[in-house]
Amino acid sequence: MDAPSGGAGPVVGALPRRVHAGYALGSLATGAFGTVPGLLLLPYLTDTLGVAAGAAALLVLLPKAWDVLVNPVAGRISDRTRSRWGARRPYLLVAGLALGLLFAAIFAAPFDAGPAAGAYVAVAFLATATAFAFFQVPYVAMPAELTDDYAERTRLMSWRIAVLALAILVSGAVAPLVRDAGGGGLPGHRWMGLFVAGLIVLGAVGAFLGTRSAPGGTVAESEPTLRAQLAVVAGNRPFRALLVCFVVQSAGVATVLAGVNYFAEQILRDPEGGPTILFACFVAPALLVMPLWTRVGARVGKLAALVAASLIFAAGALALVAAPVLPAIAVYPLVALIGVGYAGQQVFALAMLPDCIAYDTARTGRRQAGVFTGVWTAGETFGLALGPGIFGLVLQLTGYVSSDTGTAAAQSDTARLGILIGFTVLPALLVGLAVLFLRPYNLTPPGHPHPTPTAGAVVVGTKAAEHHGKGTATP
Repeated sequence: MDAPSGGAGPVVGALPRRVHAGYALGSLATGAFGTVPGLLLLPYLTDTLGVAAGAAALLVLLPKAWDVLVNPVAGRISDRTRSRWGARRPYLLVAGLALGLLFAAIFAAPFDAGPAAGAYVAVAFLATATAFAFFQVPYVAMPAELTDDYAERTRLMSWRIAVLALAILVSGAVAPLVRDAGGGGLPGHRWMGLFVAGLIVLGAVGAFLGTRSAPGGTVAESEPTLRAQLAVVAGNRPFRALLVCFVVQSAGVATVLAGVNYFAEQILRDPEGGPTILFACFVAPALLVMPLWTRVGARVGKLAALVAASLIFAAGALALVAAPVLPAIAVYPLVALIGVGYAGQQVFALAMLPDCIAYDTARTGRRQAGVFTGVWTAGETFGLALGPGIFGLVLQLTGYVSSDTGTAAAQSDTARLGILIGFTVLPALLVGLAVLFLRPYNLTPPGHPHPTPTAGAVVVGTKAAEHHGKGTATP
């Protein structure tokens, strides 16, 4: 069942700047939702609602793990949508508004503490994760339908990641300040929830309005069942490799997010300004180095640049294990180094996704961006949920003591060691070693050799190759 695009077909050359900016605004919503629960939800449960660390880890993990099932369904539904706004844009508005409302509800618990409060948070988070699936999947599907140009996808993703970095910086650094200004505890978290909900709504409405003149492409017939969708994905070897790598790396990034408050309070001994400074050091470099990463990608190729960015992230995180004996002036530059790697890791992984979708179009003759982005965002969401889950499990195993006062309890040396390992060694291993999963990836632009041995690299990036199947890869 075909859905009208709501605009002309995908273009080959550069997109208008207003489309770049409009599409990128959606990252205000994805960045805020991807950051704040990973940053504040676990400490909200353990240090305000008094939920044990192990139980809190499950409450953070399970609702987002639900998206592993919901995201592919959202992709299939958006592929089949018929509207005067196209297949994707209606979800930017409707699901985006629902996402903002439900996010505010997460931190508006009517219970002070205990099991009832934990159960309320779990249900609200589950509903919010479902709304996010119906926003994120169509949003991520759009680039493959906006342009057929290999380099233009990188430029489009650069705009998106720049706004994403800004969203992470604003939501992650300012949200704790709003919480504290609101009195901390339950009242402060409620004000913080409203603030972040406002960012989400601004991003959703901005993306909907900003892409109204964008070429919509053609959304072809979607696979009729979830099993058929997974079969399509399984047949795309480059996508499989990129997906596994990105899911594992998302878990590594999420352990950093989950550990910021704990690391600032227990390792740096700076519970007031520490989280904000850490976040600024982590995210601000992304705004500065994005043009540099774009040039690196153009010079060496997206795959090699992704590997380099991942190793930079891992090196910075491993070096940070010495934080207890380092002065703060040495700790923050290491966090900035992690941020440099994070910026490149995000932009190149997301720029390679449309290439995998274009390859599948050439291989099968069918454009099914929603199928791939549904599975992609399911994996990403699971990885972002798995990170706090792993971090919470480490806290439980090392004896972290929960509190229902709004202030963290005193912790043992063993618990503090668990925080240090969860914030440094674990993300370094997850992000660094995940590049090994990229060995089967074999899509490269003209003139760029594949950085790892494969059975044969496929050149992508020309409209003829993508739409007429010139050059194939062994799935």
